[in-house]
Amino acid sequence: MGASRHSALAAAAARVAPAVVSVNVVRRERQMPRDLYEQMMIPRGFERRVEGLGTGFIVSADGLIITNQHVTGGADSIVVTLRDGRDLPARLLGEDGQTDIAVLKVDGVGLPVAPLGRSLALAAGDWAIAIGNPYGYLLGNSEPTVTAGVVSALGRDILPSQDQTGMYVDMIQTDAAINPGNSGGPLVNADGEVVGVNAFILSQTGGSVGLGFAIPIERAMRVAQDLRRQGRVRRGWVGVEIAEPQPQSGTWRRQPGVVVRRVAPGGPGAAAGVKPGDLISRAAGQVLRNFLGWERVMLDLGPGDTLPLIIQRGGVDRDVSLRATDVPSASAELVNLQDLQLITVTPDIQAERRLATSRGALVVAAGTGWQRTLGVQAGDVILQINTYTIARAEQVQQVVAYLQVRAAMRFYFARGDQVIYADLWGTP
Repeated sequence: MGASRHSALAAAAARVAPAVVSVNVVRRERQMPRDLYEQMMIPRGFERRVEGLGTGFIVSADGLIITNQHVTGGADSIVVTLRDGRDLPARLLGEDGQTDIAVLKVDGVGLPVAPLGRSLALAAGDWAIAIGNPYGYLLGNSEPTVTAGVVSALGRDILPSQDQTGMYVDMIQTDAAINPGNSGGPLVNADGEVVGVNAFILSQTGGSVGLGFAIPIERAMRVAQDLRRQGRVRRGWVGVEIAEPQPQSGTWRRQPGVVVRRVAPGGPGAAAGVKPGDLISRAAGQVLRNFLGWERVMLDLGPGDTLPLIIQRGGVDRDVSLRATDVPSASAELVNLQDLQLITVTPDIQAERRLATSRGALVVAAGTGWQRTLGVQAGDVILQINTYTIARAEQVQQVVAYLQVRAAMRFYFARGDQVIYADLWGTP
């Protein structure tokens, strides 16, 4: 019985392995001085070449490849290594930070294609096989690594953290070992079908401790199709902003629903009669126990989709139906700080600009002085200055005015999926 079980897993892995590729990324990162010595030794504007490694899998015979966005983010060049050892240059067709999915294209015909399954058919306790290229640069061949375990749980919603690139909700949890370099590789069922995209682990050591998470294949394919067709993901907008409780309070897991904080005037929510203070207990048939449940529904909502809600107001339940629209073009008042143009990050602006962060001050334009002295550029999001958290664009003006005559300023800002910092004395 043991032999047949191992043979079944080997056969399952063999169905997918030919379509698994290694994703080799080169990016350039601006090197910022960390202390006085480095300020004297590192030239201003110095950049270093950084190499990264991940995994992907081929989903079409003409060379369409799915991987993680955190693998490709900020890449200057990408080379894909096939199982047979061939190196092919890859083009980035698109990436979606919210789902942590990226789509690559290599030139080829008749390439091996990974068979796709259904994550919805999984159950806790099913066999799970993770295939990838951990530490691939240390290995002498391009044969992918196979690890096996079980599906530990389904529908996992992970509380966002500072270094988290995507919105990891409705995830597949597995104890199949996922190690550095496995990101973007396939999670496979016992029939040799891809049911998920390996995304990240929870670990205090950096290595696998049996807590791995994969993006459901249905979501990954839906995002990949949007990225291939139009280079971006169209998401539905309902004009309803949810109040997020403080996770440290411990109450966020036990909420009976989610509370509406703001309703956009003229949006679908306002048209349906949703009001600030309403408690949404169900959305799209799902019971909402915390704000992550709401994020799960929003992540998969498309323009034109109907969203049924059950809201509670004054102790009375009401059925409400919204029709999602395209995200409206974001408009905001510019804040100018000596050639640094900023706008406050709002949910609309986050969606339109596809930002990884939901707060801060977005840099619309930066003069040469700011670029030279701080290294900031358009598209960066200022998150913090010294110990002052930035929630609105005008706060940057206020904090800079306060600190420039008192202390050096350390700016923390998000660039893609990275948070970097730079020091400034005075203003440019």
